[in-house]
Amino acid sequence: MKYIIVITGASSGFGALAARALAVAGHTVYASMRETKGRNAAQVKELEKYVNEHSVDLRAIELDVSSQKSCDAAIQEIILKDGRLDVVVHNAGHMVFGPAEAFTPEQLAELYDVNVLSTQRVNRAALPYLRKQRKGLVVWVSSSSAAGGTPPYLAPYFAAKAGMDALAVVYARELTRWGIETSIIVPGAFTGGTNHFAHAGSPDDKARAAEYEAGPYAGFADQVLKGFASIVPADAEVSAVADAIVKVVDAPLGKRPFRVHIDPTEDGAEVVNAVSDRVRAELLRRIGLGDVLIPRNVTTASQVTN
Repeated sequence: MKYIIVITGASSGFGALAARALAVAGHTVYASMRETKGRNAAQVKELEKYVNEHSVDLRAIELDVSSQKSCDAAIQEIILKDGRLDVVVHNAGHMVFGPAEAFTPEQLAELYDVNVLSTQRVNRAALPYLRKQRKGLVVWVSSSSAAGGTPPYLAPYFAAKAGMDALAVVYARELTRWGIETSIIVPGAFTGGTNHFAHAGSPDDKARAAEYEAGPYAGFADQVLKGFASIVPADAEVSAVADAIVKVVDAPLGKRPFRVHIDPTEDGAEVVNAVSDRVRAELLRRIGLGDVLIPRNVTTASQVTN
């Protein structure tokens, strides 16, 4: 089945890799990013080059996840061109690195906006179409930090990703009766192959950060980064995240896993999530809402889509 897919934050990293992998798998993929004629113009040219070299249906589209107007316009453009939208991949995000105290409240709000509120804007733009179709898939690119090991100096990012993950869990149960399925992709720490650490933001309060560096946490940032690098296997490939997304998208309705962990460091998130997801599912059954654990009319929908 060929799907119409939109993926956010597809200018680089997991997003760019997933967009290409999904296109190679035979889908029509809209690789969304902001400033396609400005800061990301070079990325658009690289995408077009990839399309020409691999003969795939991969299209760059302007979508700024910080603007509801931009989200609405992008989704409407997709519907206008293709008549439907099958899969939404929430991938846009940003990382920051440094002592939590040195980040201003405004910085935390901005990070929450990029990692969490962005998904709400895209959902409000896209879900009316998926609900009307009575079928679809929403993929959330979460982080093992929401449940596994949480090294210091990444608190604002971890908090934002935990918020996104919590939103994804509840959204999943509010969409199944519409026939819409959810899968949460949980990458672990990849210190190479993406620009997450290289492009990570830093605290605005430089004086406060300097107090940490001049005190008992002198050199601590390097300790954290070296510690991460030491537990990432040499053969860890970030492309595994893109491959996991392709497998989820290509799986039959009703057979898609609720979570998929791609964690070369094995930080414990898979163990914790297995327990928490089971407990949540059991509560839903206890209160008579067990039906929201699977998409409604799975059998019928599978027959239609296959």
